[in-house]
Amino acid sequence: METNFQEEDRYYQAQKKVKEIKKFHEHLTVYLLINPIVIVVNLMTSPGYLYFIWCLLGWGIAVVLNGLKVYDFAPFFNKDWEEKQIKKILGEKTEKQIWK
Repeated sequence: METNFQEEDRYYQAQKKVKEIKKFHEHLTVYLLINPIVIVVNLMTSPGYLYFIWCLLGWGIAVVLNGLKVYDFAPFFNKDWEEKQIKKILGEKTEKQIWK
C-alpha cells in the first residue's frame, strides 16, 4: 500500500509530465504557424536567396529534440543518466565528508 506522500509524488510527477507535453505541443504549433509566414515573406522580399530553409532546419531540430525529450525517446540525458549523475554526486559528497 502506497503512503500518502508516494501518491502525492506520483501525482506531482504526472502533472509535471502533462505540462511538458503541453509545452511541446505549443512549441510545435507555433513552429507550424510561423514558418509558412517566414516562407511567404522570404519569397516576396528576396526570392533569390531562400533563407527560410535555415529557419525551418534550425527550429525544426529544436522541435524534434524537444519532442524526443518530452516523449522519453532521447538517447542522451534521459532519466537513467540523471539518476546515475545524482548517485555519483551524492557518493562523492559522502566520501568527502568521511575524509574531513
